[in-house]
Amino acid sequence: MLRRLAALFEPFILMLVGTVVLASLLPARGGWTSVAGVAAQIGIVALFFLHGAKLSRQAIIDGVRHWRLHLTVLGATFVLFPVLGVAMRSLPLVDPMLATGLLFLTLLPSTVQSSIAFTAIARGNIAAAVCSASFSNLLGIAATPALAALMIGPIGQGTAASHGGGGSLAAVEHIILELLVPFVAGHLLRPVIGGFVARQKRLVTIVDRGSILLVVYTAFGAAVVEGLWHRVSGGDLAIVVVLSLILLGFVLAATWMAGRALGFSREDRIVLVFCGSKKSLASGVPMAGVLFPAATVGVILLPVMIFHQLQLIACALIARYYADTAPPDA
Repeated sequence: MLRRLAALFEPFILMLVGTVVLASLLPARGGWTSVAGVAAQIGIVALFFLHGAKLSRQAIIDGVRHWRLHLTVLGATFVLFPVLGVAMRSLPLVDPMLATGLLFLTLLPSTVQSSIAFTAIARGNIAAAVCSASFSNLLGIAATPALAALMIGPIGQGTAASHGGGGSLAAVEHIILELLVPFVAGHLLRPVIGGFVARQKRLVTIVDRGSILLVVYTAFGAAVVEGLWHRVSGGDLAIVVVLSLILLGFVLAATWMAGRALGFSREDRIVLVFCGSKKSLASGVPMAGVLFPAATVGVILLPVMIFHQLQLIACALIARYYADTAPPDA
């Protein structure tokens, strides 16, 4: 018990909390916004490049072939989550706009970089995590707007009208250029740099965790600049936090039990827990800008922001537990 409590104060958890505080007090403004954004993109590209160089060809093939795991992750992301979101939206104590934000949260795809980073920390199946998270994000480009139109109803005029639907194409381009291309490039260079990367485990860990912190800072800071904290009361904030904790706890338990019931290996159960229980802030921010009027985006994104921080802290603790209890050869 004392060890678990001590894990709350491990450096990475403290850095996550510190990043949120820093983004709230000193968000990137003006020219620094572009600098922070570029730094986050570099971190994500480096993350996928290093993991591409680290993974063997057979591990990638096995990851792609694991269709049962991928379908289970997609089921948790786009079926279980939305059902729970509809239930939460019907609660009478929730502000209507925040309730819409909670439902929107449940329609988002899974995270990519943090899911893979935590899977790596927990010694799970990284290749399968790359495939599951990438499939979720690619499907989410079409599934999230479609589910939002179906389950939220008329959602006003975001930037989609002005871009003529270009937001979806831009998202596809973003995933290909920043995620898949670096991964493929790293893997193609594996014969040259694979040995060096395998010896530099600390470097991979720094990139894994650093990319998470950079994405948190840029996304959270952008919402703070838009006046996020001036639009919501303390009571509303408390309700969103409690509901987010309940939602996260339920899905974490459901994915853990599903992994055991389906007979997945330990490494694959780790993928299901991390990829199936998380929602992407990086995808949620631009999608909200496309789907909702600018005046409502900040409030709509608040549940996404809160859930994102809670899932990072919870998954960091879970990853630490998996790493500590992993078999010696894992």
